[in-house]
Amino acid sequence: MKKAIMGTKIGMTQIFDEKGKIVPVTVVEAMPNVVVQVKTADKEGYNAVQVGYGEIRERLVNKPRQGQFKKAGVAVKRLLKEFKLEDSNLEVGSEITVEIFSAGDKVDVSGLSKGKGFAGVIKRWNFHRGPETHGSKFHRAVGSMGASSSPSRTFKNKKMPGRMGHVNTTVLNLEIVKVMPEKNVILIRGGIPGPNKSVVVIRNSVKA
Repeated sequence: MKKAIMGTKIGMTQIFDEKGKIVPVTVVEAMPNVVVQVKTADKEGYNAVQVGYGEIRERLVNKPRQGQFKKAGVAVKRLLKEFKLEDSNLEVGSEITVEIFSAGDKVDVSGLSKGKGFAGVIKRWNFHRGPETHGSKFHRAVGSMGASSSPSRTFKNKKMPGRMGHVNTTVLNLEIVKVMPEKNVILIRGGIPGPNKSVVVIRNSVKA
């Protein structure tokens, strides 16, 4: 069965396994995700559920979104996301909790990576620097951009300076070390994308 949940990255710590070895883990607090809409193949053409996550004041939500929550009969949420889950027991108003996962499960974690700001080609693309002696004055520059006469432009996707980070990133095939339902917490071995307090999505691993 496909499983997914949204959560908040708290940070990294370490725990000890049964053999006394240190295991680095990322702590994710996943408060219950509330089902706002159930989509079916008959009506929408595919099966999925739309879930809400995160607290927010009602006056900060626009009226169309407020009407969506009012129609579902649930409190307004900060984020809405759609999961193509196969659990037919999910209904509007039901909750998805951390208990859908268990220790040993393999998962993929998606989130916005840390923003690094504007960066040059050496930091952003690992370009090699130029010579640092004999007055070349070419140290950390981009280098040749291509011919000036034809085609008189730079090609799309050329590696150049620009904003680094803050893009949707997925780390595959991570392992859940421990699930603590009483605290709505999941411990995942290793690091996951994004800064602390950012929202991440935990799904079944596509490679497991």
